[in-house]
Amino acid sequence: MAKFKTPFLDELEKGPWPSFVTDIKRQAKTKPELEDLLGQVELSYKDKETHWKHGGIVGVFGYGGGVIGRYSDMPKEFPGVAHFHTVRVNQTGGFYYSTEYLGKIMDMWERRGSGLTNMHGSTGDMVLLGTTTDQLEEIFWELTHDMQTDLGGSGGNLRTPSCCLGMSRCEYSCIDAQAICQEMTMHYQDELHRPAFPYKFKIKVSGCANDCVAAIARSDCAIIGTWKDNIRIDKSAVAAYVNGELKSNAGAHAGRDWGKFDIVKEVVNLCPTGCMSYDGKELTIDDKECTRCMHCINTMPRALRPGVDKGATLLCGAKAPILEGQRLATVIVPFVKTEGTFEEIKEVINKLLDWWMEHGKNRERIGELIGRMGMREMLKATGLPPVPQMVKEPRSNPYIFWEESEVPGGWTRDLAAFRKKHPL
Repeated sequence: MAKFKTPFLDELEKGPWPSFVTDIKRQAKTKPELEDLLGQVELSYKDKETHWKHGGIVGVFGYGGGVIGRYSDMPKEFPGVAHFHTVRVNQTGGFYYSTEYLGKIMDMWERRGSGLTNMHGSTGDMVLLGTTTDQLEEIFWELTHDMQTDLGGSGGNLRTPSCCLGMSRCEYSCIDAQAICQEMTMHYQDELHRPAFPYKFKIKVSGCANDCVAAIARSDCAIIGTWKDNIRIDKSAVAAYVNGELKSNAGAHAGRDWGKFDIVKEVVNLCPTGCMSYDGKELTIDDKECTRCMHCINTMPRALRPGVDKGATLLCGAKAPILEGQRLATVIVPFVKTEGTFEEIKEVINKLLDWWMEHGKNRERIGELIGRMGMREMLKATGLPPVPQMVKEPRSNPYIFWEESEVPGGWTRDLAAFRKKHPL
């Protein structure tokens, strides 16, 4: 018999979708403390406020991040969750796990925690939900020594870098996303484990513009694979798609038969920059106008392929809506080669971090700082050149402002010339 009545939570078990409430109830049969979890969450629904409190910093020795302290503000009523900490575990690149490894994680968490997991958190970490303070060092020892796994990031630090499958499985990937993710994780160890930033900073890597990890919408620094030269065209394959010999991917996501493929309607007219044309026989692309969105490549993958001069685009400033609205990332470096230990990428990241740490307010993401101080200030501080991709919209006024150093001869000569031409 359940320890607490949970009418509000019971409502979440109705309907066709799986419910976390059902999972917790099942786990509570072997973990009695989860009865208290159900009772506290039910009370939070009833009172319309959380009953978790911020009870102080908790973690493992030498690390400032990786463990999120959870304390009940009603420990006498719900002693099983008086402390119910969350542990973030650094995920593998592309989320590749062996069944042996997952078995070790689950066995350890059954012994030392609640048995509840979140696969995965939005940052990317494997999230282990609910343990007590005295178990934290034991968990850390097992993760690092028995499973060769580190904790993830939490707090005002670099969050665990995340990436897509990259070249390990994806034919579209223009960069080795997993290699970049691994290098960023290892290079920024201090920033990952010892919070010193105004707020969180996320690095996410996608192998191509399809952006399967949603880096453009979710990361402070997005590294997106792209190409610099022309899209490769197989003319015979284009004809095969048009004649129905090859089945296109147009509309395939909806699971419907859309009829005969229409290359003009489904590819050419959907190009966001209008850089494509089809004369009934040949498909042509004005590559200097191409924005690398990959719609045409996704639709006709046998006919169109990314170019061979591959690298990455760097974007900055995305975040989900919390205190302010959502922001999408802005291009700051249109193209950079990804070779060796990716020093050019690190150089850009280091400059961004230095500027943000100097000017960022508490709990202000770097995208919000750019919004507050302006892209111009960020570019001046980092030395990055302005590019057309940074322009949000055409100017709405006729005034252009220059620094004195940008005017040949300075303001004095310019003003003297103006007065000579236009005497009072």
